[in-house]
Amino acid sequence: KGVDETLRDKIFRNMSQRAAESLKEEIETRGPMRLAEVEAAQRQILAAAQTLEAEGKINLRVNAKDLVA
Repeated sequence: KGVDETLRDKIFRNMSQRAAESLKEEIETRGPMRLAEVEAAQRQILAAAQTLEAEGKINLRVNAKDLVA
């Protein structure tokens, strides 16, 4: 909740279809939330992503030199 539509779409594209649909459903059914709750959840997601990156399980940063046109 509370994120730009572009970021939301990017996140969903990087999930399995089933997981993305489940998350979309959960977002819709939760209804309005307090900003503090949303920000706390965003911090938890960021911390989890940073942990996965530190473990080498995901890559959050892509250097331009690593891309092929």
